Amino acid sequence: MAKSEKKTQDTKQQPKAAPKEKAVKAAVAEEKIPARLYEKYKSEIIQKLRKDFSYKNVMEVPKLQKIVVNMGLGDAVQDQKVLEEAVKELETITGQKPSVRAAKKSISNFKLREGMKIGAKVTLRREIMFEFLDRLITVVLPRVRDFKGISDKSFDGKGNYTLGVKEHIIFPEINVDKVPRVLGMDITFVTNAKSDNEAHALLTAFGLPFRKKEIQ
Repeated sequence: MAKSEKKTQDTKQQPKAAPKEKAVKAAVAEEKIPARLYEKYKSEIIQKLRKDFSYKNVMEVPKLQKIVVNMGLGDAVQDQKVLEEAVKELETITGQKPSVRAAKKSISNFKLREGMKIGAKVTLRREIMFEFLDRLITVVLPRVRDFKGISDKSFDGKGNYTLGVKEHIIFPEINVDKVPRVLGMDITFVTNAKSDNEAHALLTAFGLPFRKKEIQ
């Protein structure tokens, strides 16, 4: 038998995926379910903020640009295993691989050297950002003991807000029985709002449960 004929027979014997099966897999891969809060922003929040602040153009309406979740780990100076634990827990919570933060300068009193790894950070955008915000509002914050709302005093004057979380175990993705230590974190909501009042209105419209508005 000629080599070319044998090669042709071997090729024919290899199973091929059915065209219909390929089409179904491609459709599933391309399908994207819109984040609930993004849909709410487009259908409700934009109109509400335009009315409340008398924006003439829809482009003036502030947007949530990103959410930054940061863990500062002072204990990592003495034990780098703390950092490894934090990276693993932060990835579990956010669904995104964290970047490791290093010290920018040395501080002898804290035995801190420049370049030493002392923190982990995740920056969330687009769909994953809205999904995280949705979970935070509907599932995570209600799990805080004696929860009465979050403070509105942590705006930075530039339309950004930082929420401090003392215990990362309030996230249901974390198995409390397997946590070697409880970690804290800061969650920063970065907007393009021109003022803290506008940012406050935007985050309130999304559903962040502020106790009461005190910003002037």
